[in-house]
Amino acid sequence: MSSGTGSRGFGRRSRTASVASAAGVGALFLRDISLCAVPPVPNANRARNGERVFFSANQHINPTNVCILRNTCTFCSFARMPKEDGAYTRSLEEVFHEAAQATGTPTREFHIVGGLHPKLRLSYYTDMIRGLKERHPQVHIKALTAVEIAHLARIEKISEREVLMAMKDAGLTSLPGGGAEVFSTAVRATIAERKLTGEEWLRVHRVAHELGIPTNCTMLYGHVETAEDRIEHLSMLRALQDDTGGFLTYIPLAYHPDHNELGEEMGRVGTATTGYEDLKNIAVGRLFLDNIPHIKTHWPMVTPFLSQIALSFGCDDVEGTVVYERIYHEAGAHTDMHLPYMDLVQLIRGAGKMPVERDSLYRTVRESFDDPPPSGPETLSRARGREGASLPVVHAA
Repeated sequence: MSSGTGSRGFGRRSRTASVASAAGVGALFLRDISLCAVPPVPNANRARNGERVFFSANQHINPTNVCILRNTCTFCSFARMPKEDGAYTRSLEEVFHEAAQATGTPTREFHIVGGLHPKLRLSYYTDMIRGLKERHPQVHIKALTAVEIAHLARIEKISEREVLMAMKDAGLTSLPGGGAEVFSTAVRATIAERKLTGEEWLRVHRVAHELGIPTNCTMLYGHVETAEDRIEHLSMLRALQDDTGGFLTYIPLAYHPDHNELGEEMGRVGTATTGYEDLKNIAVGRLFLDNIPHIKTHWPMVTPFLSQIALSFGCDDVEGTVVYERIYHEAGAHTDMHLPYMDLVQLIRGAGKMPVERDSLYRTVRESFDDPPPSGPETLSRARGREGASLPVVHAA
């Protein structure tokens, strides 16, 4: 199910006939409607994926939480200043040690993101990718958000294209979709001042697609954004996908308000998005972005239970095993740090769907689950009891 690539990226995707006008679909954000009134999954989506639901055996690795945007990204509970309590930066050997948990497990993807460290150079990340590929050649590397790519370009005084080419040469498979938040200039000025603009985020992903590097895309909802802001954001994602075809999946991300400045200012500490809003964002997203092959539900943010329901609202992809999830727990999430492989299989089956293990490019790895996963379930299950371990946290998508 991977997207084919040509000499100039992925090629232009044609619009599917099933999508309504942007105004018509976007209007669903503007109205308090019954979710049962949202149109059923379009024929093109059902023909493409049927009753299959994808998941990955993945491991999240965060090399540093030191970030120069610590005081301006007001929604973030993860970042620290260099000398602030809780700040950390891993050596490469420490990263490789953490990644060694993948040995003998079904893990097929490392998801690597972190803060914008003022001193870490591009070579730190290319050496990391090469070292991980040498130690785990079967594991794909999905690494660094567009914000991190642009940050490295500024540090190295080179172009974003050159950064991406260096990472691809080192063994990069794809880019995650984090850092998009909401593209609205007014929203970004409120929650993420000094972060890349929406246009700059899209530019990095366009360049990645031109280089044949597929990427994910996201939207952070449930904070200060309006319905119109959501519509504008999805429209911009859709337009880039029409041009490049390089997005693999769209992930709507629910804002968590604990332990961050924005949540305190809004008086939202201890609250969360509603199940109605979570499902509405899935349902509208899969209608609006019918030119993106997949839509993912992120169980660490919305709970496995709601993710299971989302599979009946057009979602065909579930966040994977993860191994360690701490950024959303720091922001108030109460879900497990990790979801064992066979628990994901049962979650999907419990929704009446067909589980399919995939790799980072959505190529099928496994469709039969009568036998235990290749390593047996005990290896990944050990992560549940290791909450005291000093390990990095996970960032969005």
